[in-house]
Amino acid sequence: MSYIIYVISRIVILPLLYTSSFFVTTSSVSFGFEKSIGLVEVKGIFTDEVRKETVKTLGKFRRSKNIRAIVLRIESPGGSVAAAQEIYREIKRVKDTGKPIFASMGSIAASGGYYIAIPCDRIFANPGTITGSIGVIMEMPNIEELLRKIGVYFMVVKSKEHKDIGSPFRKMTEEEKKLLKTVIDDVYYQFVDAVVLERGIKKEDVLRIADGRIMTGKQAVELGLVDELGNLQDAIYAAAKTAGIRGKPRVIKPRKKRPTLLELLGIRSLLEEYITTMRLQYR
Repeated sequence: MSYIIYVISRIVILPLLYTSSFFVTTSSVSFGFEKSIGLVEVKGIFTDEVRKETVKTLGKFRRSKNIRAIVLRIESPGGSVAAAQEIYREIKRVKDTGKPIFASMGSIAASGGYYIAIPCDRIFANPGTITGSIGVIMEMPNIEELLRKIGVYFMVVKSKEHKDIGSPFRKMTEEEKKLLKTVIDDVYYQFVDAVVLERGIKKEDVLRIADGRIMTGKQAVELGLVDELGNLQDAIYAAAKTAGIRGKPRVIKPRKKRPTLLELLGIRSLLEEYITTMRLQYR
């Protein structure tokens, strides 16, 4: 029943929203609206699906002649390192065209959420936005003792000693911990170097605060990690002004995909969160 109500609301209510300043359309870049701002919303943990949709939308807005500037709205604690880096790269492609792209942080834009903001031309945050958390983490469960209690054992045949590194079925050796730490450190310094490059902050100053700590938007401005305090509308109007748009800008964003049954039940998000813990994360 709830799904039927959802479908009906999409059919009946959405057309009424077309007259608002936030015009929503599945083919927003082909309607011929001149001097528009493209709004890209990045929400939740960075998964392959979030990466795919974000990169796709950024690409469409980058190629559209009607989209004069882009605002990236971030509501995310981060997630997959590779996903964050692909979004980062697509933002750099937007900048290569000379099209302004601004970041607007919502309630949280931390770790990977901050990482994708730094290549933007300007970063806005609310005073109470949770941001920062510059660092990398890899989490792997160990269920060896649990399996032993129920009489389950895993036998592994492997080509070399580190082929099953991170296995949840046995304890990790000290040598394996050191090997994984080198991987973590490499990705960590990729993050630090990106902050140094994009924000123009000395590396030693970044390292002093790049210990995983979170901070408020106000603190981030004081440290030079964020440009100014402001909400989404502030970012939109600033982007419009930079792009030479006068008056109230038209804002274009892609229509949201219809949720699957797993998404409606909240199961998919739980599965994605569990899978993400097994990867390198900016979180």
